[in-house]
Amino acid sequence: MAMNMKGRSLLTLKDWTPQEVRHVLDLSRQVKKERKSGKLLQRFQGRTIALLFEKRSTRTRCAFETAFGEEGGHPVFLSTADIHLGTKEAIEDTARVLGRMFDAIQFRGFSQATVETLAKWSGVPVYNGLTDDWHPTQVLADLMTMEEVFGSLKGRKLVFVGDGRNNVAHTLLVGCAQMGVHVSIVAPTSLAPADAHVQWARQMGADTGAQVTVGSDVAAGVKGADAVYTDVWVSMGEEEKSAERISLLTPFQVNESLMEKTGNKDAIFLHCLPAVKGKEVTVDVIEGPRSRVWDEAENRKHTIKAMMLATL
Repeated sequence: MAMNMKGRSLLTLKDWTPQEVRHVLDLSRQVKKERKSGKLLQRFQGRTIALLFEKRSTRTRCAFETAFGEEGGHPVFLSTADIHLGTKEAIEDTARVLGRMFDAIQFRGFSQATVETLAKWSGVPVYNGLTDDWHPTQVLADLMTMEEVFGSLKGRKLVFVGDGRNNVAHTLLVGCAQMGVHVSIVAPTSLAPADAHVQWARQMGADTGAQVTVGSDVAAGVKGADAVYTDVWVSMGEEEKSAERISLLTPFQVNESLMEKTGNKDAIFLHCLPAVKGKEVTVDVIEGPRSRVWDEAENRKHTIKAMMLATL
């Protein structure tokens, strides 16, 4: 059955049904195969996208620019030094102007309210490249990577270890629950994920078969994991908390000992990057045979291209 997602935004994965996520993942495999075969298509020819960045980026910026450009489209990068984003001009006014000039908008920054305002007022699809609350394009790539490794998603187990209340952990709860992936967040009690997101995931999991657990016991939490995931201990904008976070999260470092506690010789390691090697993950794990972080990073491009093809 054809899936019509034209004109849709992606502000959080909650915006999409499990069937729509499935559709974009299937399309992601197709566009990756096309790219690897050298097939050059021009499906965005004559189209433009505004890329708004409050926060710096490597993977998000490069994924959007190359994905859109390879299809013949014209991406325009705009930082806060380039336009009046929330200063001098109201965000809704910026949205209305950009919506009349561009076919789509990507926003990467701090407030979820900003990306929601852009979507409300622009009249074009808006994609959340990262906010303090959510990181949906990252988790699409995470799911694609797991599916490439294991052949399927349903019934697999992903364990996130570290700061459980960050945007990646929250989005993994949603995306894994939608795809029937058992998901566990292992974090200090003070850094547990927001209860509202846990409850949403559990309700979704009741339909998809995904089990959702939260705890602070590392050994118990990672047992049986197919994928162990972590993120930086200090997110952008929280640098003043660095010493506190290092002290709190050192017992949650992903190292060889932790990977062995999975009891699964085929368990893989994932990280959204950039990584601080020697902090949240040791060099031997991220550079070792279990690591799939480079495939995961590449898949940002393919899933983002698929998302835009589905919605433009």
